[in-house]
Amino acid sequence: MELRHLRYFVAVAEELHFTRAAEKLHIGQPPLSQQIQALEAELGVELFARSRRKVALTPAGERFLLRARSILQQATDAAEDARRAARGEVGELVIGFTPSLPFTSFLPRLIYRFRQRYPHVRLNLLEMMTVQQMAAVADGTLDIGMVRSTDMQVPDNVVLRHLADDPMLVALRDDHPLAGQSAIGLAQLAQEPFVMYPESAGTGIYRQVLRLCDLAGFVPEVVQEAREGTTLIGLVAAGLGVSILPAPLACVKVEGVCYLPLTDAGATTSASLATRAQNTSPLVANFAALLEGAD
Repeated sequence: MELRHLRYFVAVAEELHFTRAAEKLHIGQPPLSQQIQALEAELGVELFARSRRKVALTPAGERFLLRARSILQQATDAAEDARRAARGEVGELVIGFTPSLPFTSFLPRLIYRFRQRYPHVRLNLLEMMTVQQMAAVADGTLDIGMVRSTDMQVPDNVVLRHLADDPMLVALRDDHPLAGQSAIGLAQLAQEPFVMYPESAGTGIYRQVLRLCDLAGFVPEVVQEAREGTTLIGLVAAGLGVSILPAPLACVKVEGVCYLPLTDAGATTSASLATRAQNTSPLVANFAALLEGAD
């Protein structure tokens, strides 16, 4: 049994007239009658009661009509679903993002625009540090990574696309002697205790802070580590030390903490889109296409 047999049957069942059904199907009446007879023979039942005056559905034909229509609709839906998948309008997109990016206007706006444009695509959003995202994109666990700049080696099969730059800020207590300045050079913090991400956290900020401090002529004294930027801000409020963080985290308002820009060259962190090289997924292509208007 083929889908065309079902289409032929439904046409005759709706017209209850072989000639009109044949015209509707753009085939001859004799071939249509032969196909219906072949279908009845395959099923082992009569679908139509025929007489010189009329054609009527048998009880078996009435039941078969319900299923035939359902099957044809499912076939139509399956074809349309395949076309929508090819256009990247359905499916699932797994996206990683670093903890600081939701504090930007960039990432929330991009996700919102994608969901508005492609409401039938399921977004699976995973908070991950940059290093973990790189590995996940490389092995296919993530379709897209939203990463921070890093000094780590990018896997050979991962492509980075620059999205935006954010300055890095010093978080310090508002009663700190340097708090009254409009900006700070890192060299001024050489004798200060630091609270930082641990190296094991996998964030690119860790290596960047060490590099910037090295350029400023000192190695920071790290007195406390924490894996979350908001936790680091709380530790600054507690008087444990100063911290260097991406500017978007300055929206985290904690009593007793202020944020000052750094004057050092290169004291910025960039956000990048990480994808696998030669990824042909239309879902990924659609997401990337929205980047032009995400700023």
